[in-house]
Amino acid sequence: MAVQTSEEAFESSVESMLAGAGWVSVTPDEWDVDLALFPQRVISFVRSTQPELWEQAAASQGDQLESRLVERLCRELDLKGSLEVLRHGFKFLGKVFRLAYFKPAHGLNPDALALFGANELSVTRQARCHPGKGDTVDLLFALNGVPVATCELKNPMTGQNWQHAVSQYRADREPGAPLFRFGKRALVHFAADPDEVHMTTRLAKGETRFLPFNRGSHPGEVRCGAGNPPHPSGYRTGYFWGEVLERDRFLEVIGSFMFTERREEKVVDAKGTRTVKRETLVFPRYHQLDSVSLLVETARSEGAGHNYLVQHSAGSGKTNSISWLAHRLSSLHTAADDKVFDCVLVITDRRVLDAQLQDAVAQIEHTQGVVQAIDEDSAQLAKALTDDTKIVITTLQKFPFVMGGLLRIAGADSPDGADEAESAQATGWAQDLASRRYAIIVDEAHSSQTGDTAHQMKALLGAGALAGGEDPQDWQDGLNAVVESRGPQENLSFFAFTATPKAKTIELFGRADPSDPDANPVPFHTYSMRQAIEEGFILDVLANYTDYDTYFKLVSTAEEDPEFPKRQTATKLAKFVALHEHNLSQKTE
Repeated sequence: MAVQTSEEAFESSVESMLAGAGWVSVTPDEWDVDLALFPQRVISFVRSTQPELWEQAAASQGDQLESRLVERLCRELDLKGSLEVLRHGFKFLGKVFRLAYFKPAHGLNPDALALFGANELSVTRQARCHPGKGDTVDLLFALNGVPVATCELKNPMTGQNWQHAVSQYRADREPGAPLFRFGKRALVHFAADPDEVHMTTRLAKGETRFLPFNRGSHPGEVRCGAGNPPHPSGYRTGYFWGEVLERDRFLEVIGSFMFTERREEKVVDAKGTRTVKRETLVFPRYHQLDSVSLLVETARSEGAGHNYLVQHSAGSGKTNSISWLAHRLSSLHTAADDKVFDCVLVITDRRVLDAQLQDAVAQIEHTQGVVQAIDEDSAQLAKALTDDTKIVITTLQKFPFVMGGLLRIAGADSPDGADEAESAQATGWAQDLASRRYAIIVDEAHSSQTGDTAHQMKALLGAGALAGGEDPQDWQDGLNAVVESRGPQENLSFFAFTATPKAKTIELFGRADPSDPDANPVPFHTYSMRQAIEEGFILDVLANYTDYDTYFKLVSTAEEDPEFPKRQTATKLAKFVALHEHNLSQKTE
């Protein structure tokens, strides 16, 4: 595609790419800026997808039906927000009217698939954005007549870029306007040019914070930095218009990814200390959406019994990524509509994950009991693994018990250290466990990388005690032993998240290019530390790094002259010197 040099021409090119991605163009005269709605599009969708409800309402409302339905809808949007109403509908005359239908987890219900196909994603150029004013937003995106996103476009050929779009949102867009009111109409706002895309879910004048929504300069590589690589469309942001905003994928983002994060914060001011409630509307960053989508689709095609290594740097938002992945895997079906996993087990020590995951799932499904956090004993965990619980969250300390039970059922020998009570318990639920398939998400959690747990994991998996020189606080050693000592288990799939995988972890969990059998394995998905630094999510500790030499002499107290591995011994000696009380006292003076 030829690159257009004016902003209007760029806008036309974007509209063309969106048409190819399943969007329809709607003229701005259909837009009601006061209601912040496309009322006739809403009415058309409701009438065509819910004819029986419409006829029942028409019998009592007559000619007033359309205006009263729109009036009621606006009240519900102002009260509950567009995400809630789009997912779960709104009540009118005692009945629930739906404003969108999201893709079902399986294809067993043709009617559900037909309703999903009835959704209309529309884009409008130059729609008015403030009542009583003539200013317009470059692109307005809507789902069945309800606005879901806005976008300001800039073209460097005219002397402006995405940063000018950010400035426009901060200076010229009123957060209190119906279209921009937080969570009530448009859910996300994009600032874009041909090279980069940035986003925000809350407009707050000068305090508005935009986050990058870019692939990275070299996607999938450790050297990947900020920005985007060239794209066949001629625009580096072509992935956004043609892939991220592709009809089915964007509906998936609204239906299964976005959620409201609620938290309490203590604020200290002139009145003293008080607790305030904060809400954040979470829209996935690009690498989160990309990694979760790829993991889900690959697991769908491969089935249970495979391993996936996700190398995401600190600052990548792994808590949200794991939450989305767990939820998607819990309802995953194959192309033949067979369930892929019976249960998803999340092993982590992120204290916020269980509450956040339960809240996110409740917002998406309006269902309780999908997520169960195990914070008591092993019996509670065993029950959750064999009943109908879809997602189980437990800690790294309980990992030895979990793997002990799963590996016993998978045909492994009884692990060392299993007491009689544990063995008897395993026998009781062996039959149920043997026929079930598990997705095990293991999260890098620094707070639980204790030596005791690592030792238990190694002994449990038949790998013996930690060898000399191994880091006793590295959970990866135990995880690697699962694959190396026992081999793959056809009913267990591991999804390992870590910022710094060991070479052994990459060897066992990484994947080689099928077209090049001699290539070294690499992580399934990568969000590099360099990209996290350049995008501003973490600090570059090497920027002010200064190295220095340390000289010391140690006296050997051994009567003999034993030989030890050089590297491991040097590490232990350096640690001994660093923590010696004489050395510490010198540093504190």
